[in-house]
Amino acid sequence: MNILVLTRYTKLGASSRYRFFQFIPLLEKSGWKITQHSLLGDDYIKYLYEGKSFPFISIIKSYLKRIKLLLSKKKYDLIWLQQEAFPWLPFLIEKLFLHSKVPIVVDYDDAFFHRYDLHKNLFVRLFLKNKIDNVMKMASCVVVCNDYLSDRAKSNFAKEIKIFPTVIDFSLYTYHKEFRKNKFTIGWVGSPHTAKYLLLIKDALKEISKDEFVSIAVLGSGEIKIDDIKINIIPWDEETEIENIRTFDVGIMPLDNSQWERGKCGFKLIQYMACGIPVIASPVEINKIIVQHEKNGYLAETINEWIKYFRLLKNDIELRTKLGNYGREVVEKEYSLDKIFPRLNELFHQITLK
Repeated sequence: MNILVLTRYTKLGASSRYRFFQFIPLLEKSGWKITQHSLLGDDYIKYLYEGKSFPFISIIKSYLKRIKLLLSKKKYDLIWLQQEAFPWLPFLIEKLFLHSKVPIVVDYDDAFFHRYDLHKNLFVRLFLKNKIDNVMKMASCVVVCNDYLSDRAKSNFAKEIKIFPTVIDFSLYTYHKEFRKNKFTIGWVGSPHTAKYLLLIKDALKEISKDEFVSIAVLGSGEIKIDDIKINIIPWDEETEIENIRTFDVGIMPLDNSQWERGKCGFKLIQYMACGIPVIASPVEINKIIVQHEKNGYLAETINEWIKYFRLLKNDIELRTKLGNYGREVVEKEYSLDKIFPRLNELFHQITLK
């Protein structure tokens, strides 16, 4: 059985890496033959994260390559698509190249429809606001990571909807080392585009950082300045990501409670917990499911609550250990690769046999 895997990014893009690439070796071992194409290459990721020049020529070439692949789509038994085939082009283009008897499983780990329907440009909203809705409607199955995205698919009469969380290879996440008495590191992992959420709790970070034993580390943010707060900025690297997360004493995920943020999958929380680290997060959508308040971490809505939970964890090593242990158990049971892959594999078989 042949699958055409169409990702948005290469492995450098976290969403493609965790929603697609980590499953490919397991699919191949299960007998699937995989043909894979990433629309936006490493040069595009470097443009986003490092300010490199926009790779216009390589993107055009990649669009043409994708068109060529889809012109021969009949030789595949299934198309596994991330979000959309051709970003920023109207749905008619998607329909032209995707529509056939070959079933399509389309995956969303973010509220990508809001990229169009909430866009500040009137013409983008006018011509593209319903694009993702139509892709959902056309697909044989829509796979999402939370209820907010599922509800959107339901409103568009998707034929079938599955909720699969973004997961980790649990075997790669070794247990957090013993917590330290005289040092407390507040850690965050993300990208330059999501670092803005740290500003939501800048007053809490400023207050807690007055303690000489407290440090703040951000992984993957790029250059960031928050008032007079001293921040340890750690460059992101796939080889050292887990090792760096393990240096945290608490992992945080502040978020706005707005439409775009409700589509988040809470993946950084899963990474923290896999390392046995307690978490503090804003009570937004999926965060309220992943974070079991007072069991594996805390849900903090106000600045005072953020400060309260920072101090609570900072002053109680046994509490950190207890919450971290429980969080790690939750990840192993519910958010690990070996738990979700059988469900994905079964879905693909069911879809291709219809």
